Amino acid sequence: MSSLNKGLGKVEVTLKWDPSPLGEPEHDLDIVAATYTADAPYGEPAYLVHFDSRAPDGTIILNRDSKTGQGFGSDEVLTLELERLSEEYVRVVVGVAIQQGEGHKTFAQVPSTAVQVKEGYEELSEDDFSGVPDATAATVAEFARGGTGEWHHTPVLRGYQGAPEEFASRMGIPEQRGS
Repeated sequence: MSSLNKGLGKVEVTLKWDPSPLGEPEHDLDIVAATYTADAPYGEPAYLVHFDSRAPDGTIILNRDSKTGQGFGSDEVLTLELERLSEEYVRVVVGVAIQQGEGHKTFAQVPSTAVQVKEGYEELSEDDFSGVPDATAATVAEFARGGTGEWHHTPVLRGYQGAPEEFASRMGIPEQRGS
C-alpha cells in the first residue's frame, strides 16, 4: 500500500537578528547543518555545512552568510534539498551558533533573533531563542528519513554553552532523559 504522505522535499532555514549598536563588537550568528548516516545516526556527523559552504553533492547549501545582521530580510539562508539526499543519509540536524570573537555572547544579548523553517510557503516552525537565553548555540531543527524514504521535520530548541566548534560535533546528540 502506498502512502499519501510524500514527506518533505526542498526546505529553507532562515535566520535573522539585529546588528550590534555602533561601537560594539558585531553580532555574528551562523547556521550549521550536520548530516548523519544510517550506520551512525547519532554519532559523528558525516559532514557539516557552514560558513558559506555546501554539501559535497550540492543538496545542502548556505545561500547567504552575514557577519553583522545588517540588511533587510533574512541574514542567513540554508537550503536543504532533502528529496535529493543520498539514501545513506537518514538524519540532518540544523543549529545556530554565535561566534565568540570578542568576549562571551548569548542569545539574550543578541536582539530580535528569529529562525524559521519553511517548505515553499508553508511554515514548519519558527522560534526566537527566548527559550535558551543563556546559550551560545542551539539546535533548531531535525529532519529524519522515515521507513519508506520520506523526510519529516521535528522542531527542536536545545541550547548549548561552549565554543562553536565543539557545538558542531555535539549538536546532533539527543538530550539525555532521566538518569
